[in-house]
Amino acid sequence: MADVGYQNTNSYPERLRVNWGAIWAGTFVFAAIWSVFGVLGEAIFATAANPNAVRPVTGMSVGMGVWAVILTIIAMYVAGRVTGHLAGVTTRHDGLVHGLTMFGLAVVATIIITILGGTSLSGAGVNGTAHSQYILGVFAGAGWIGFVALFLGWLAAMGGASQSSGSPKPITSGRTEETAAVHHMRPAA
Repeated sequence: MADVGYQNTNSYPERLRVNWGAIWAGTFVFAAIWSVFGVLGEAIFATAANPNAVRPVTGMSVGMGVWAVILTIIAMYVAGRVTGHLAGVTTRHDGLVHGLTMFGLAVVATIIITILGGTSLSGAGVNGTAHSQYILGVFAGAGWIGFVALFLGWLAAMGGASQSSGSPKPITSGRTEETAAVHHMRPAA
C-alpha cells in the first residue's frame, strides 16, 4: 500500500499581458464620449457667442476651456473603467498599465485626427500661407487648456482602469499568494 503525504506550497498566478482589445475598446469609448459631448459644449457656447463682434470666438474660450477639462476627465475615467473591466485586471498595477496605454493611444489618435481635420479646414495645404495672428492666439490659449485637460484625463484614465471590477477577485496592490495542496505518493515496498 502506498503512503500519501500532503504538503502545501505557495504558487503565484501568472501576470497578465497587455490586452490590446480592451485598450482599443477604451480608446473608442473615449472618442465617442468626447466627440458627442464636445459637440454639445461647442453648440452651447457658440450659441452664446456674439456673431456681430470682430472676434466672436474670444468670449466663449473660457467656457469651452472649462468644458474641455471636465469632459476629458469624465471621458478618460469612463474609458479607463471600460479598459480595466474588459482586460480583467486583478491588481492596481495592471489597471494602471492598461489605463496609461489606453490614454496614450487615445491622445495620439486625437492629435492625428485634429491635425488632419485642422489642415483641411484651415486651407493651409492649398496655398501654404501662414495663419493669421488671431488663429494663432486662439490655439495658444487652447494649448494651456489642452495641457490641463490631458494631465487630469491621464490621471482619470489610470484611476478608472485601476478601480475596475472586471474580475471577481478583489483588486490588491501586490502579488497574491495562493496555496495549492500537493499530494506526494511513495511506493509501499
